[in-house]
Amino acid sequence: MNAPVGSAFERPDLTSRDYETLSALVHRETGIMLPDSKRELVRSRLAKRLRTRGINRFEDYLKIIGSDPRERAAALDALTTNHTSFFRESHHFDHFVKEVRPALVQRAARGERIRLWSSACSSGEEPYSLAMALLGPDRREGVTIAGSDTIILATDLSPTVIEHARAATYPAAATAAVPRPLASTWIATRDGQSEIDPVCAGLVQYRELNLMGDWPIRGMFEVIFCRNVMIYFDEPTKARLQQRLVERLVPGGYFYIGHSERLVGAAAERCRPIGQTIYRKDAA
Repeated sequence: MNAPVGSAFERPDLTSRDYETLSALVHRETGIMLPDSKRELVRSRLAKRLRTRGINRFEDYLKIIGSDPRERAAALDALTTNHTSFFRESHHFDHFVKEVRPALVQRAARGERIRLWSSACSSGEEPYSLAMALLGPDRREGVTIAGSDTIILATDLSPTVIEHARAATYPAAATAAVPRPLASTWIATRDGQSEIDPVCAGLVQYRELNLMGDWPIRGMFEVIFCRNVMIYFDEPTKARLQQRLVERLVPGGYFYIGHSERLVGAAAERCRPIGQTIYRKDAA
């Protein structure tokens, strides 16, 4: 079905009742809160999905996403906010390089298993920043680390951003914040595009994952990043997610959260602050 010019497809109506139903679904599926102030943004982001399905009423679209898991995933993808950048909140990476990396490098040299998790990785800037920080500016040392039993797991709800992240290619301006010693070793820039070195990119394994759902994850992690995603959650949802994440940390592991976030509930009882939005799980 093709939309006629000037039809309601250009601005589908989103009633208060439909918005309440949609908000409840999004919260149930992702933990994200959609206050009424986001209504126009939601309408704008989902309008394309309505056009794709050949409908012009949100009431009809809600029936579709209520019964079609694939379309529901597409809707959640459209509503997901994915603002990120390389070495965002650089004090986290400064801390990682100074306080965490030395022990990880020693463990890698001994052939020990090392796992790090970027749990809301968006389009890949965070896990690639973490990979470069771990590998360091010395390419020979970095190649050795990359060849050890070391993996950075990178997960996100959105298949669109995961696909972008796997491409490991960004506009050159986007990589300007990468420290020069790391950029000169792990980034190749030509024709206005920056490509992450295959050795560095190969350290990262991408998976689609809804943090509110089941986690097909068996192992434990030395480091977990979960930054600037919990700002969209209510307090009970934050507490549940933080507890689950901390449970996946090894004793003494490090937990990095966003600049405007804080630990609450059981997670706060099991971790101690050691820096600005940086926590360490108790060894006991």
